[in-house]
Amino acid sequence: MGNQRDPVYGIVERQRLNAILKELFRKSIHICSSFIPLFLKLAYWPVIVLLVLAVIVYSISEVLRSKNIELPLISKVTEIAARKRDENRFVLGPVTLVCGILLAALLLPLDCARAGIFALAFGDGLASLMGKLFGKITIPGAHGKTAAGSLTCFFAVFISTFCCCGNCFIALVIALCAMFIEILPLADFDNLIIPPAIGWIYFLLVAQTQPLIG
Repeated sequence: MGNQRDPVYGIVERQRLNAILKELFRKSIHICSSFIPLFLKLAYWPVIVLLVLAVIVYSISEVLRSKNIELPLISKVTEIAARKRDENRFVLGPVTLVCGILLAALLLPLDCARAGIFALAFGDGLASLMGKLFGKITIPGAHGKTAAGSLTCFFAVFISTFCCCGNCFIALVIALCAMFIEILPLADFDNLIIPPAIGWIYFLLVAQTQPLIG
């Protein structure tokens, strides 16, 4: 019986390893988005234009991919990063990621946008990865999201926000809000919501506590 089950166990372990590697690749893209506030500070409008162009080129690539026409680099990256639920359809994650960053950058002061983008890059980015690696306890109604992932989101956002403002109260509120949004079963739309929503909450908190942190 043990010998008969070993091959099956090996297949399951390989599938789990492949899923973790895929998630690591996907979330490395999230984490790399943390550099965008720096680029925006150096050259705001050129970076905005490049982000818009990136969405357009990627969208064209996905439409072509649906017709079995592949753009060599973009289609390969999409294939590597795509999850099982994304198979044979438009992979929406990169579009919502960039659009969320654009919304934050266009609607908010850059310091507030930075807090929102960091929440997406580090909070959402690390939550899914840690959930895959260590998540044992799932959260009811959260479509498979785990306590480990949500706690990782909280601490990652707390640290990144504290680095932005140096205020524990603001960092705590922002981390709680980011964790709540991350828990919601929003699929790829959390990418779209987190940067402007967290950036806006950060803006309100800083406005109220400016004498404390200024």
